[in-house]
Amino acid sequence: MSLQRSLEAIKGLHPAPLWNYFVKLSQCPRPSKKEEKAIEFLRAYAKENNFDINVDNVGNCLIKVPATPGYENTPTVAIQGHIDMVCEKNKTTQHDFDTDPITLIRSQDGDWIHADGTTLGSDNGIGVCCGLALATDKDVVHGPIELLLTIDEETGMSGVMALKPEFCTAKYLLNLDAEELGAFYVGCAGGQDTTASFDIVEEELVDSSSFEQVSIMVSGLKGGHSGIDIHTGRGNAIKLLARTLKHVLDEVPSDNLKVFYIEAGSKRNAIPREAWVNAYVKKDKLEAVKERVAAFEKLAVSEFSVPEPNLKISVGPVESATTSTKVFASEFLSKLISVIFAVPHGVFQMSPVIEGLVETSTNLAIVNTRDGKIEFCTSQRSSVNSAKNYAAHSVASVFALSGADVKHSDGYVGWQPDMNSPLLKLCKDVYTEKYKATPEIKAIHAGLECGLLLETYPNMHMIAYGPTIVGAHSPDEKVRIADVAHTYELTSAILEAIAKSQ
Repeated sequence: MSLQRSLEAIKGLHPAPLWNYFVKLSQCPRPSKKEEKAIEFLRAYAKENNFDINVDNVGNCLIKVPATPGYENTPTVAIQGHIDMVCEKNKTTQHDFDTDPITLIRSQDGDWIHADGTTLGSDNGIGVCCGLALATDKDVVHGPIELLLTIDEETGMSGVMALKPEFCTAKYLLNLDAEELGAFYVGCAGGQDTTASFDIVEEELVDSSSFEQVSIMVSGLKGGHSGIDIHTGRGNAIKLLARTLKHVLDEVPSDNLKVFYIEAGSKRNAIPREAWVNAYVKKDKLEAVKERVAAFEKLAVSEFSVPEPNLKISVGPVESATTSTKVFASEFLSKLISVIFAVPHGVFQMSPVIEGLVETSTNLAIVNTRDGKIEFCTSQRSSVNSAKNYAAHSVASVFALSGADVKHSDGYVGWQPDMNSPLLKLCKDVYTEKYKATPEIKAIHAGLECGLLLETYPNMHMIAYGPTIVGAHSPDEKVRIADVAHTYELTSAILEAIAKSQ
């Protein structure tokens, strides 16, 4: 059923081979660190087309594509993307990302492809499939091509970190993981995660028969990419949940509301769209709690009327009731709320060099209740390494002052722009000649793999671009159909220009 719907969605779209490959890739469950099905698909693709494929010890794939006859001695070009995807779904969507395919849907206006209540995986599946289609297109003139397809880009970039210098031999690299048509990207942010863990302080609920279990939930937010969308003023579900609880507890004494579970977000690189607590509420105070939640919802809806028109804060039944009468101690809940208020989220600093570019930011991404602990996950980004470290330690300081066990990930470096790159000049010339327009030259506040690639391949010239993708890292993700064809044709022209420039 999923396959049939997906094929119907792409019917008549150009270039047909690219979209057909994207449907096939979408049939392969490919969460980060679980890309085995996608690797099997790439092995089958290489075998079908008589291409050599090399899979390294972590799962990165390199597919070697022979040059168009007569261009064998021109520079090798790598077309690069990552095969994993962010796995986010709406709370009401029934989907197992470990086993279920992604279902493609064409928008009613016919201009976009999105998924059925989940992330689409156009980030970066469209870029990957663009390379696969170009490699088999007999009308494309090119020198030797290496399709460099990495794993685990979305949860730490462990794939690109594991690349060996001898794995890829290309002189030029086209990264197809950018998401804005008409722009060439020459720089990106580095990143780091900061996590914190609190031991839950519990107490026994007295007279549990006089309480009712409820869920207080923030939902309907846009979420989005924690780099690309961090400056848009979108709501953070964790922050809004803490504000909701404080608004309730300011009027309803804590003895009448006892939280026993909290959860929010699921991906470190996605702004959290939903957050909720499960709690015992004194039956004779339930209406008062609902009134206070409704009152704060009214305030929040007014505050976020432009960026979050679908914001909802509600009180409802828990999905599965607990028989335990262990609840968070009132002082511990108060501390959690204060921590969420205090920990930074959003833009730290705008770039003083590139107008409109976020230089440094942090994302309060995940909170969950596990094995007697409350765990927080945050993610910091910056194009300046020292500023990234400052943001990470600022976040860590809030948690440490509150008594949490704090850890930092190793992180990854950013990509510093090279405005004198010969590849940049060539791509600008191709774009200008083909479209009679000047492309934007930009940096992005997101973690492209180019910075890490340069550490392994310091003499490689790189550029990043791609079709317009909106809502990446959220179930609202969609890719503009016309831009996919544009990206394909532009890449074809760049490959030909490189082959003929020697």
